[in-house]
Amino acid sequence: QVQLVESGGGLVQAGGSLILSCAASGRTFSSYTMGWFRQAPGKEHEFVAGISWSGATTYYADSVKGRSTIARDNAKNTVYLQMNSLKSEDTAVYYCAARSVGYVVPDTAADYDYWGQGTQVTVSS
Repeated sequence: QVQLVESGGGLVQAGGSLILSCAASGRTFSSYTMGWFRQAPGKEHEFVAGISWSGATTYYADSVKGRSTIARDNAKNTVYLQMNSLKSEDTAVYYCAARSVGYVVPDTAADYDYWGQGTQVTVSS
């Protein structure tokens, strides 16, 4: 079992940047694949980025590729998502998710086992 707590959301102007953090409890964080998803009102969960247990493999949605970076610090049980050049369409609740088995970095919400409560990101134009 792992508990995830996101932070770092807020109101940002278009073109700005922010860093989201996800702190995980538990001793086995370093073995989990981690992902960031987002959900805008009336929409399904959308994959944003994922990172393998070692950090060697990262995967991004086309919508954020080139302006986002996912990273993890296993010593701090934390995964980060930096987003630059923010757009109004990035407005959503951002969720951190953990996958406990396997070595792939899936982009489907159903493939993740644990979820945080989410943090709101609002981009004003």
